[in-house]
Amino acid sequence: MERGREDASLTLRGLQNRSHEKIKLRKRKSTLYFSTQEKNARRRGDLLGENIHLVLFTIALRILNCFLVQTSFVPDEYWQSLEVAHHMVFNYGYLTWEWTERLRSYTYPLIFASIYKILHLLGKDSVQLLFFCQLCSWFTWYCCTRTLTNTMETVLTIIALFYYPLEGSKSMNSVKYSSLVALAFIIRPTAVIPWTPLLFRHFCQEPRKLDLILHHFLPVGFATLSLSLMIDRIFFGQWTLVQFNFLKFNVLQNLGTFYGSHPWHWYFSQGFPVILGTHLPFFIHGCYLAPKRHRILLVTVLWTLLVYSMLSHKEFRFIYPVLPFCMVFCGYSLTHLKTWKKPALSFLFLSNFFLALYTGLVHQRGTLDVMSHIQKVCYNNPNKSSASIFIMMPCHSTPYYSHVHCPLPMRFLQCPPDLTGKSQYLDEADVFYLNPLNWLHREFHDDASLPTHLITFSILEEEISAFLISSNYNRTAVFFHTHLPEGRIGSHVYVYERKLKGKFNTKMNSELSEIN
Repeated sequence: MERGREDASLTLRGLQNRSHEKIKLRKRKSTLYFSTQEKNARRRGDLLGENIHLVLFTIALRILNCFLVQTSFVPDEYWQSLEVAHHMVFNYGYLTWEWTERLRSYTYPLIFASIYKILHLLGKDSVQLLFFCQLCSWFTWYCCTRTLTNTMETVLTIIALFYYPLEGSKSMNSVKYSSLVALAFIIRPTAVIPWTPLLFRHFCQEPRKLDLILHHFLPVGFATLSLSLMIDRIFFGQWTLVQFNFLKFNVLQNLGTFYGSHPWHWYFSQGFPVILGTHLPFFIHGCYLAPKRHRILLVTVLWTLLVYSMLSHKEFRFIYPVLPFCMVFCGYSLTHLKTWKKPALSFLFLSNFFLALYTGLVHQRGTLDVMSHIQKVCYNNPNKSSASIFIMMPCHSTPYYSHVHCPLPMRFLQCPPDLTGKSQYLDEADVFYLNPLNWLHREFHDDASLPTHLITFSILEEEISAFLISSNYNRTAVFFHTHLPEGRIGSHVYVYERKLKGKFNTKMNSELSEIN
């Protein structure tokens, strides 16, 4: 169910469905950190290197805060009240700041005290600039307000990185970070992809390798996998290893291609540049400036892109977990800009701000607005059992009962993947779009089976106009959807309501009696 709205909500969906590092250390050290360079050179390192974990931890808390608020009120991924969502972006940023200040004296006092100190350096160092880059990223705004499993995967990855033994880190804890990685793997098995090079690096640099495996990795892996098996046993009613099923469906059988295939270079040519947006030149610049100890972060990004490129089905959200890694290099780039720093910051903020507003509040919002309309139809109808909805759109284009919150009979075109291995398999949605008019006449062969309301994109109206006229459907509502209609997606969403002849005659007789 994740695929539909998530895949459709990006500006470049049409493109999606179609088909070196030079190490250079700092040359100048700021007097903000050194009273005398000779005196403190050995004691103080690169501030970003020591506190990068704290900033990433703060980012994770911000995303997790929003994620928990959403899931407390909404049961599935289609939490899409976009105005409320973007109010939350501002609110949870401020609340997390206040939360950080209060938690200093209760939980992890040293961590939150350090975060509080870092966030008051207001553009004086790479850490604050890293935080700024993540905060103003349009894709962060787009994803963190949605209850996607990719969002939770990103949150757990960032928090795990806080405990990962990077050089300069003072919060190393193998049990904690491996537990978070294992939890992320249970939630979404693809979490193991970015962590493969990180785990391999840790293993190679660990002097007590056997102890690391026997006393840290194996107990954590056994505990989390056992917990996953027990939970799935309760809900499935039989022993099920969902991680293997995930691997079998997406890799071994490659059934993800049923929902769209893409060329191997898509992430490098389209996906990665799009999610970075205007941060891309700063990311490339930062790759040349970042110190050697952060090379593993760049390796992780490249490794993740390469692995995902091997799969035919690709989506922007799949590589969301590596976005915070990229912001580390953007922070380094902005730190080394001198006279151009303020213009660069203004450029990043404005370019991402308007793009975030457009993709969040304007682009492809019609499928959400129409469900709010259907909710009103339900509550304004005294006889709810007499109303029914049929959504004639590409499957999962709209939210469902999680948005309507009303026991209204609804139906949409189905698109289950082929699990039987049939050749020339077509789902219900594909059969419908081959000949919509004939399909409607076959499906609704008598008046009793007709729904009271039809929902469709504007692009389909001309093709099914004969059916609408013969079945007495009138267009009662229109909602803007996108400036970029493509394929089966139209620029507007239309709602048609069926008017019974009896009601027309009654209404006409009442009007005539008033005239007389």
